Amino acid sequence: MGSIKQGVLGGFSGKVGTVIGFVRNGLAFMRGLAIGHTDANTPAQQEQRAKFSLVIKFLRPLTALLRIGFKNAESRLTGFNAAMSYTMENAVKGIYPAFEIDYTKVLVCQGNLPGALNPTAVSVVAGKIDFTWENNLWDVGTNATDKVVLVVYDPAKQKSVSVIGDATRGDGSQSMDLPDMFSADEVQCYIGFTNANQSAFSNGEFVDAVIVL
Repeated sequence: MGSIKQGVLGGFSGKVGTVIGFVRNGLAFMRGLAIGHTDANTPAQQEQRAKFSLVIKFLRPLTALLRIGFKNAESRLTGFNAAMSYTMENAVKGIYPAFEIDYTKVLVCQGNLPGALNPTAVSVVAGKIDFTWENNLWDVGTNATDKVVLVVYDPAKQKSVSVIGDATRGDGSQSMDLPDMFSADEVQCYIGFTNANQSAFSNGEFVDAVIVL
């Protein structure tokens, strides 16, 4: 409790309500108490934390690619944080607490280069995914030296394989070897392109969900 030293018009010391009084060098001062933090466990905050946890768990296996594949997406963010922001905003579905990743909305890289034209992904040989795409070198912004970016993500194992391949935009196909642990799992397949020095990317978009032989 505060005490008044010089009557009702004088200074006081101690706490009165939300005000603290004190005397320094013969002068009386007052200051308000710091406002406490609001409840950090509101429904909206719980939902945001649940989304964050889901997305970071999903993206962690893709970290190395995302660091370069999203580095130009948002200049104030790191590549990984830009990917986090995009995925939380665009690729989470469901109602709390049953959130899920919408694999069809995920991007594994982001940029202004033209993407793949009519891509496909199939598994016809054990432990492999065969990607194909049509040559679109006629499109503005493409280059014959553009390299394909391929990602295969296994939700059951929470593992991924990513390659910036030897195949170029004009080659039209590339196969990916997968770990034995992917066998018989349904995997999510993505494709994009990058220029020769990996300074620019296309959007790395969903191709298909494929059962690995």
